[in-house]
Amino acid sequence: MRLLIVEDDRDAADYIARAFREVGHVADQAPDGEEGLAFALDRQYDVVIIDRMLPKRDGLSVIGELRAKGIETPVLILSALGQVDDRVKGLKAGGDDYLTKPYAFVELLARIDALMRRRSPVGVKTRLEVGDLELDLLTRAATRSGQEIELQPREFRLLEYLMRHAGQVVTRTMLLESVWEYHFDPQTNVIDVHISRLRAKIDKGFEGQLLHTVRGAGYMIRSQAA
Repeated sequence: MRLLIVEDDRDAADYIARAFREVGHVADQAPDGEEGLAFALDRQYDVVIIDRMLPKRDGLSVIGELRAKGIETPVLILSALGQVDDRVKGLKAGGDDYLTKPYAFVELLARIDALMRRRSPVGVKTRLEVGDLELDLLTRAATRSGQEIELQPREFRLLEYLMRHAGQVVTRTMLLESVWEYHFDPQTNVIDVHISRLRAKIDKGFEGQLLHTVRGAGYMIRSQAA
């Protein structure tokens, strides 16, 4: 899942982003309303998390602009303003949920999952399949031939990215930018190590190899039939 966090409190934004990354999600951050709006218009997100009171442009104005441009990405509003009227204004402005500060991350995560479930009937994929390998994006469960596979958060993100691009060559640069959020080559074997661990988990002991190395290009996951 890719999230945008629009929050001017740097410590709070860093905490939320780090917590989401620890459970395998990708999180971008914007420190004010104008930058948050630019990110939301330029990139595709599964959920936007936005504070109401922001520098340069307030959160409700950002939401209104997104809705006016036809962008229906679910928006969860975070705010210290917790009166009924405040929550009503947030929802009427186009927000999909409203969480009052202070809050627990587990509740924030649960609300994000609920927003994703709400969206799923209109075409949002919540389950990926390649052959007999299945990945549930909501419960974060991986199975092959019905057998559960335990994955670390980074392994889950790696597998999700590969499965979203099943049948395609995925380069090291693509993985570094999308899974590790590096926009440079760290000159380490971090990808090779994680691919090796992932291959051992999803291929070893099962019939047929799904994860392949494409020499000189990158990696590919594909079903045996493909």
